[in-house]
Amino acid sequence: MASITIRNLDDELKTRLRLRAALHGHSMEEEVRGILRQILGAGADAMPLAQRIHNRFAAVYQQHGAVDALPIPARRASRSAPELD
Repeated sequence: MASITIRNLDDELKTRLRLRAALHGHSMEEEVRGILRQILGAGADAMPLAQRIHNRFAAVYQQHGAVDALPIPARRASRSAPELD
């Protein structure tokens, strides 16, 4: 496994990391590994944005057939403008 060294880490950031690690019962090193796994791990974020958008709306498209066929909610009357005297 590889290792890294992080230099010039802000003292406040280091303190917050130490407290977060203590809260989770981990060492600071383990806490950083967990954060990196969560942020950089394989998952939805690894997928390109266009693919994520397509996947989110694919079910709607299949149900309605086209974007033009999406149900349009009824409009409500807008409130009147305030009087500024």
